[in-house]
Amino acid sequence: MHHIAIIGSGPAGYYTAEAAAKEWGEHVRVDVFDALPVPYGLIRTGVAPDHQSIKGVSRRYEKTAFSDNVRFVGNVTIGRDVSIAELQDLYHAVVLATGAPNDRTLGLPGEEQANIFGSAAFVGWYNGHPQFAGLNLDLSGRHAAVIGMGNVALDVARILSKSEDEFAGSDIVLHALNALRSSNIETITIIGRRGPHQIMMTPKELGELGELERASPHVDPRDLPEPEEDAILEPGLRKSVNHLRAFAAIPEAIRAEKPVAIEFDMFASPLRFLGDGTVSGVEVERTEVDKGRAVLTGETYRVPADIVVTCIGYRSSPIPGVPFDERAGRFANDGGVILPGLYCVGWARRGPTGTIGTNRPDGYALIERIAADFENGGLLSGRKPGRAGFDEIAASRGLDVVTFQDWKRIEEAEAAAARDGSPREKFVDVAAMMQALRCT
Repeated sequence: MHHIAIIGSGPAGYYTAEAAAKEWGEHVRVDVFDALPVPYGLIRTGVAPDHQSIKGVSRRYEKTAFSDNVRFVGNVTIGRDVSIAELQDLYHAVVLATGAPNDRTLGLPGEEQANIFGSAAFVGWYNGHPQFAGLNLDLSGRHAAVIGMGNVALDVARILSKSEDEFAGSDIVLHALNALRSSNIETITIIGRRGPHQIMMTPKELGELGELERASPHVDPRDLPEPEEDAILEPGLRKSVNHLRAFAAIPEAIRAEKPVAIEFDMFASPLRFLGDGTVSGVEVERTEVDKGRAVLTGETYRVPADIVVTCIGYRSSPIPGVPFDERAGRFANDGGVILPGLYCVGWARRGPTGTIGTNRPDGYALIERIAADFENGGLLSGRKPGRAGFDEIAASRGLDVVTFQDWKRIEEAEAAAARDGSPREKFVDVAAMMQALRCT
């Protein structure tokens, strides 16, 4: 019997579990661990609450989770409740699918001031992640700055600018909805170091900004290249740039009819955060793009900001004893192999790149590599106890392990508590999740 432990129950974890089940069938047992009592990782706490169709991919993972040879092991923290070394003694292969849950920082002066947040924290706040649900966030000011030119920056700007009615059908958590209901934000400035041809925003997500009830996007026409220069772009980016051109063409009189302005400030590199303990603005330097790189020009100006959200990328969490690439912010690996019998997949392997679907071929490729190692490297030599061995450790240490069937009971309680039109009202702390489980 092949025994595999996967650390992380997000897309990378479940695609890898799916691949293992297809590779070995009844001859494999896969345990999928998660520190939270609830599965799905990024799908639950990273995907925007108003993008319910994307969250629907969890139904695929549920099919894998209910199979006889795959087990969810929730509410178990690796490093605290059980070590990597112990798991390696129990399982033939251990796979880190922990994602990249930590924000990269800009390292600029003033970044430690209040009301400056990374996107992992801010997105976790409106999605109800227990780590960020209690974020001390102030939306009483008039100006917000969002730093970054990717889809996460779009999510943040869109959530900040939506009306309450536009959240109908979403699963945004109540504390975030209440805060946004009383928000005074009038201007959201999206700051990017480069120009329209270098944005990482996809057409669908960018186009949503043009459909908002109470907010209007604006691009300075002077920031746009000549239309004929768009011919060199791949089709998706060309569509995104077309959206920017449409935003630039919105008449001022039309934009003035909406109470919130979303301003694209391109060719702007942040230098420092202004304020006296609480942020009041961002000082930026004008840039020019030379061979795809942003070059500083020496011209500086200030962007007002009573709250700042930086959307500049993520890092994995190091684990004691596991080689880590500090510069890249991911586990040191060669094609997913960290050490003999220890692997990584998804963002933990390659960094925060690609889409949710990118994790599927990544997971399948890793299982092919593990299968080859099983055949050629002697990883299967000797018996290993697998899940039975872990269960003995869990019992001896009094771990309150949550199964997938337990999670379904938590999910039912969330659905029962939902506001009208919402699919669920998420529990935003672990204690509430466990209490709901005990009461069902």
